[in-house]
Formats: sequence, structure tokens, C-alpha cells
Amino acid sequence: MSESPNFQSEMRRLLRERVLDVARELVAAEGWSAVNMSRVAKDVGVSRPVLYKEIGNRQALGEALLERETDLFLAGVAKCLAAQPDDVVAGLADAVEYTLRESANNTLIKAILTGEGGTDPGLLPLLAVEPEPVLHRAISALSAAVRAQYDVADLDDEDLASAMEVVVRLALSHMMQPLGPIDHAVEQIRKIGGALLAR
Repeated sequence: MSESPNFQSEMRRLLRERVLDVARELVAAEGWSAVNMSRVAKDVGVSRPVLYKEIGNRQALGEALLERETDLFLAGVAKCLAAQPDDVVAGLADAVEYTLRESANNTLIKAILTGEGGTDPGLLPLLAVEPEPVLHRAISALSAAVRAQYDVADLDDEDLASAMEVVVRLALSHMMQPLGPIDHAVEQIRKIGGALLAR
């Protein structure tokens, strides 16, 4: 009997992952306008009431989808920082380069940015306008990772968060509206990050 809650939690986690996988495939193939709760429920093999209970409405589904994608990017960012244990600016530059190169090949991000699937603005506002699920999540995670890994004791939490916000906003801007090669964007952010973190 004591295993029941763990089993139920695992089943709910698996269901959530399957729902997000199906939604991601739909967005990448047909755009966000093709995603509706009935279609997702059918493709997953559950009823609409079960889907609504586990995920919420369509807006919540979009937020969950971008949260998961953001967390995958942040895992890669953490690896980039770890690979530069003694140089915070180099770590941030590597993280930005990773983010820009991965997003250029990411089918979900490309579908969001190109607006495939009609005139529905889709998930773009969640990526570009709303502070959640991407911006605040990325700033918080990056600030915590930099604080944990590097000697930035002379920066208080507010100053560190402000510096990381600039880096994240610049990376998102280059991701959404690239003006040139990725190397140029990385070098620009390297210089700005270095200036912001200069001690």
C-alpha cells in the first residue's frame, strides 16, 4: 500500500511527459494553432477531462511545453558553465553560444519563431513577451548557477540578477532576431557580460 502514491506520481509524470511530447510534435509539424485539447487527448489516448485535470487549459499546456524546453536548455547552459570553472565570462559566452546554436536547430523554437500554422500568435508571446515561463526561469537559474560556481561574492543578489537579466535578454534577442553570425552575437555578449561582472 505504501507504494501506491509513488506509483500514481510516476504515472502522472509519464502522462505529463507524453502530453508534452505530443504537443511538441504538433507544434513543430503544424504550428500552435493545430494544438487543441481534444486532439492532444486523442493522440495521447486519454479523455479530455483527464487531460484538463493533469495539465489544465490550452494556455497551461503551452506554458508547460515552454517550461520543459527551457529546462532542457538550462541543463545545457549548466554544462557550459561547468566546463569553464575558473572564468565566468568564458562560461557565459559558451552558454550563449550553446543556446543560440541549439535554438537554431530546435524544431519547436523554429516553429514558434516562424509562426508556422497561420495567424495565431501561438507561443511567441510566452517566449518573447511574458516574463514566464522563459525569462524569469532563465534569469533565476543562471543567477543561481553563476553564484554557485564562481567567485562573485562582491556582487549582491540584485546586482547579479540584473547582470544575468542583461545576458539572458540579449541571448533571447539574438535568438529571435539574429542580425549576423552567431560568433558575432557571442562576442558582443562576452564583452557586455565582462563589463557587467568586472570587479
